[in-house]
Amino acid sequence: MESESFQKETFDQVDYSENRMDGEAYEQCLFSNCNFFNSDLCRIEFMDCQFINCNFSMTSIIDAAFKNVAFQQCKLMGIDFSKCDDFLFSASFTGCTLDYSIFQAKNLKKAKFDHCSLKDVDFSNADLSFAIFDTCNLLQATFYNSILEKADFRTAINYSFDPAYNKIKKAKFSLEGLPGLLSKYNIEVNY
Repeated sequence: MESESFQKETFDQVDYSENRMDGEAYEQCLFSNCNFFNSDLCRIEFMDCQFINCNFSMTSIIDAAFKNVAFQQCKLMGIDFSKCDDFLFSASFTGCTLDYSIFQAKNLKKAKFDHCSLKDVDFSNADLSFAIFDTCNLLQATFYNSILEKADFRTAINYSFDPAYNKIKKAKFSLEGLPGLLSKYNIEVNY
């Protein structure tokens, strides 16, 4: 049976919840207002695709490929990105809710998180060098053994991690964010 692929197509208000998508590969496709809740995207390839206002909560993405994919205003709660294909993984997130998601050991160099909720997200062992966290809420996000060199946290809020257990050379922080880097010392910072 030959696998089906789609190019430059638009999918609007399609409900994939608890179902498998028809195709094996999607290139330069637009998904708008689609529901992927609890669906199976395993081993599906998305290249140069855009997802707008879609719900991916609890979606299985084992060995799925996301290559130069943009998520805008999407709900991606509880997604384990550490299980998707690492080859050419590249994704940007704008206005998304990614709470409780996992990016363990993921290569996220130059990743952009813009106005996102990243509460309780696990970035352990991830390479986030040059990543940008523009106006993101990182409450209870985990950074351990992460590469944060030249990452930009200047407009992010609620982050807290130990610089001794992460590589932070030339990372950018605001004065308001310093308490999150010093929390293990239980000191007060007035500014």
